[in-house]
Amino acid sequence: MPLVAGVDTSTQSCKVVVRDAETGALVRSGSAKHPDGTAVDPRHWWDAFLAAAKEAGGLDDVAAIAVGGQQHGLVALDAEGNVVRDALLWNDTRSAQAAEDLVRELGDGDRETGAQRWADAVGSVLVASLTVTKLRWLRDAEPDNAARVAAVALPHDWLSWRIAGYGPAGDPSAPLGPQLDRLFTDRSDASGTGYYDAEADGPDGPGAYRLDLLRLALGRDDVVLPRVLGPAESGGVAHPSVAGSAVDGGALIGPGAGDNAGASLGLGMQPGDIAISIGTSGVVSAVAPRRTADGSGAINGFADATGNALMLAVTLNAARVLDAARTVLGCDVDELARLALAAPPGSDGLVLVPYLEGERTPNRPDATGTLHGIRLKNSTREHLARAYVEGMLCGLADGLDALRALDVPIDRVMLIGGAAQSPAVQQIAPQVFGLPISVPEPGEYVADGAARQAAWVLAAAANPGAEAPSWSTTIATTLDADARPVVREQYAAVRDLV
Repeated sequence: MPLVAGVDTSTQSCKVVVRDAETGALVRSGSAKHPDGTAVDPRHWWDAFLAAAKEAGGLDDVAAIAVGGQQHGLVALDAEGNVVRDALLWNDTRSAQAAEDLVRELGDGDRETGAQRWADAVGSVLVASLTVTKLRWLRDAEPDNAARVAAVALPHDWLSWRIAGYGPAGDPSAPLGPQLDRLFTDRSDASGTGYYDAEADGPDGPGAYRLDLLRLALGRDDVVLPRVLGPAESGGVAHPSVAGSAVDGGALIGPGAGDNAGASLGLGMQPGDIAISIGTSGVVSAVAPRRTADGSGAINGFADATGNALMLAVTLNAARVLDAARTVLGCDVDELARLALAAPPGSDGLVLVPYLEGERTPNRPDATGTLHGIRLKNSTREHLARAYVEGMLCGLADGLDALRALDVPIDRVMLIGGAAQSPAVQQIAPQVFGLPISVPEPGEYVADGAARQAAWVLAAAANPGAEAPSWSTTIATTLDADARPVVREQYAAVRDLV
């Protein structure tokens, strides 16, 4: 049976899974860490990919490969394929003022008008995460670097390009050299740049770059942008030194996807499905036939990896809130859960607003976390642990409410991400969300989605029009709704006091 590989190049690490193309059965896997920070030299991503692939037993026998990756990051390349500066990641907030300036400029000085115009144009109101704001920051803060930019890529685009054998001139690991016109991407990741309209009438189907918005940010539009591929279209063949050397014809490279779209594909999400992911960021995502244009900025209207839309509410503060709680309390993961479950719902009035790293939704890049309602009664380790868990989940519940307000159908809610395995999160989430929740088996959903896309590309190469393979997702636990209104009510009363 043919094998396919899926790659997740995330903020924190690179993960590689090798799966059977027909059944989706896991054959082997590997991972490697990425460095910390919000600005990173992409060479670290390449090195981590090679290490993860080696740990996975190598990729010589895979017939197709695809990459899912962290969205929005700015990888600026010069004419020789060199990275102009460290890549600015999605969680780098230095472009917050640039975002505000661009919103007002498109609105002729009026912020509300500008916000709606951006939402209508690209599906999102600008915040510091989006690539277009980082280009404006680069233009203003580092004009010499901005002048060197010959191509703009996203993290997954750049890694796919390297897998194909392209890269900086003179680099032995890039035998095909700096062919910038060989960069490619997909609609899901392109739709998070701020200069791509996923629902425009393009020359090859839905979607087109908005060069006017690119020009507004960078001051020019004479840069190479990755070619946007269809969901099952191949971007080329992996260089045999990287993958596919033992396969006749080599390993096809799929278009890849943004991480949330990759996870959605890995989970097999359909319209009506909601995924709440608790990772480095917190994400509430919904698949729907068409995107929203939410001028409030609460919801981003992106594309998914199949041809549908993917609506997202994204918080900067998710699993790291629990990491902070463990640091404050000096405990491990299991002890944090035990402590949190020993306190009552609502933590006797102790409320954490968890904007520990600023916030994206709501758009408060300069905000800090606040702890409200401290009394003698709730000044215990147990109450504090529960307040951290509840605060994190309340931020995500606000995102779910925003989707509901836009009439996005909610038929099934799934809880995923590393923190979803916490007993405290699993018990408290149904109390905060007030809905039944499905918890799938733990998995590398982004890498799995990339592998499923690779299998789809492989099938389409032999049979144009083939649909994505039907790989099953196992639901490990179903949690009954257990609404405790006091938690949300307390949070709502203080969340804007920042």
